[in-house]
Amino acid sequence: MNLENTVKYHFAKSTLISDSPRATASDSLTGTDLMAAMGMTQERAAMGYSAFLGKMGISKNDRDRAIILLAEYAMTKCDKVAALRKLGAGVKPQVMHQLATFAFEDYSRSAASIKQCDCCRGLGFIEADVFTMKSHYSMRIPQWAKELGQSPSDFEVKRQVREVVRVLCSNCKGKKVVSCACNDCRGRGKAVDQKETKKQGVPVMTDCKRCGGRGYERIPSTEAYAAVCQITDVISLDTWKKSVKPFYDQLITKFDIEEAWAEKQLKQITR
Repeated sequence: MNLENTVKYHFAKSTLISDSPRATASDSLTGTDLMAAMGMTQERAAMGYSAFLGKMGISKNDRDRAIILLAEYAMTKCDKVAALRKLGAGVKPQVMHQLATFAFEDYSRSAASIKQCDCCRGLGFIEADVFTMKSHYSMRIPQWAKELGQSPSDFEVKRQVREVVRVLCSNCKGKKVVSCACNDCRGRGKAVDQKETKKQGVPVMTDCKRCGGRGYERIPSTEAYAAVCQITDVISLDTWKKSVKPFYDQLITKFDIEEAWAEKQLKQITR
């Protein structure tokens, strides 16, 4: 039994009052066995199991717990980075928690994820400058003008007026959010290689060059750096790229390692 199989037990389609197995085989796991296996996995691999449940959107508490556990792990490893070691005692936990939060968001992102529209900033509308033509009459049409056959448009004064109006955002179409899927491969991770297709005469699929075959775009590390700058301005951009960013990438990888460990423990328990 792997971690993906545990998701369906959190969204059961029917209620089973008793703990008797649905299958007739004697070696099948009952509902009680499954709950016990999940509890043991949570005890043995707390970070990995909580991170998985948070990634699948099952529990917000597990999401927060995974971030806290990663922040505690980061506190034990951050002294190896000189820029982080120099932070104050009150600032360092805040920076580690901020890095752990962005690491979880990057870890849990997929092609099905959505994010706030950067164009309208989640409002659904944007302000646009519109130029309209307005007119007015400089005077009432005199009698002599009527006798000469002049029209009212001869006394009309036109002017161009600039107005600021709210229009529907063209990027998100008013939905306030956009998909995280790659614009080239549409989340599939594969794209047509135009050069090889022309050579062979048949469509040749290859890994998408824009997203690297992931199917979605990752969170830019500059966003994490901007969030850290809201807490402290000690870390410069060059220091971030040289020493802090590799440490931030290790935190993202830590979630993948812990999830693999949690799955190994679950298979060992339910074998």
